[in-house]
Amino acid sequence: MAITGQEYSVTNCAAIILAAGGSKRLGKPKQLLHYKGKTLLEHTVYAARESSLQAVILVLGLDFESVINGIDTTGLHIIKNSDWQAGIASSIVSGINALYDIAPLPDAAILLVCDQPFVTSSLLDQLLATQRTTAKPIIASKYEDTIGTPALFHKSFFQQLLGLKGDSGAKKIMQQYPDALAAVPFPLGGIDIDTPDDYESLSK
Repeated sequence: MAITGQEYSVTNCAAIILAAGGSKRLGKPKQLLHYKGKTLLEHTVYAARESSLQAVILVLGLDFESVINGIDTTGLHIIKNSDWQAGIASSIVSGINALYDIAPLPDAAILLVCDQPFVTSSLLDQLLATQRTTAKPIIASKYEDTIGTPALFHKSFFQQLLGLKGDSGAKKIMQQYPDALAAVPFPLGGIDIDTPDDYESLSK
């Protein structure tokens, strides 16, 4: 468990893209929705690839084959989460477990979702830069009076992330350790695609 007040060093940071869900409210896979010439998932993968992060882990579940066939998988560590219906925690667990197959183990990981279309490589690099200037173990994005993804977690939190269950996402841990957290403004972070109306608004 992380100790508040301690300084944390991050040299090697990975990205974990959580894209396994069933998009129930949308009615079709949000990963494959198009926006400005790319699918939503491609936008997220591109941001991770163009950042200074050393590895990109992509966690998929429902419609695995369709999603794989719809993107360039070069350089990605692809993980199939067969337990995706259990909630987002299962994808976080899948992604964190995959980190342990990377040598050396990354010092930190940035968790991303695939339905925030305005995530950029610059934002991801800013999260990492903020960690290095603050030495905090958690760096979250701040938008609409809340904190959320993309969010960086030092490896000292990996075991707690592995302990998440059901629909409890990483925000639960962020809220438990406010003194261990620094935030980076992400004004467009509140725009995500959960419903047909969300997608229609984005497309206009």
